[in-house]
Amino acid sequence: MPNNIQFISQDVAFQLKQKRKIKKWLTDLINSHHKRVGEISIVFSNNDYVLEVNKQFLSHDFYTDIITFNYNEDDFISGDLIISIDMVRENAEKYEETFEHELHRVVVHGILHLLGLNDETKKEEAAMRIAENDALKML
Repeated sequence: MPNNIQFISQDVAFQLKQKRKIKKWLTDLINSHHKRVGEISIVFSNNDYVLEVNKQFLSHDFYTDIITFNYNEDDFISGDLIISIDMVRENAEKYEETFEHELHRVVVHGILHLLGLNDETKKEEAAMRIAENDALKML
């Protein structure tokens, strides 16, 4: 399976900066977990698109910054990350972070989900934050 991380814009005028650097960062992160990169699509969109995906595929009727679909096979990490650029902007402002920092956090959050981390309980959420911060230091 080839190492393929692709970035797609859907219903939003957004282009990721430093694509090559981000691909290397995510590949290094996945490799550090003793996994290999399979097919990963990172889709940048808007609140409405993400809400529709949330309703259609997860039966959730609420806005979110990211939805992760896991297609892992064996030790290949594969999946789709659907990211709301609108929500990333709102959260960057809310948490007084730069847009880029918040975007990187959301992207790595999705990759960590693909690597098996969850955030459903307070304990899992705390472990996820630590893993996000560690991964962000790698960038």
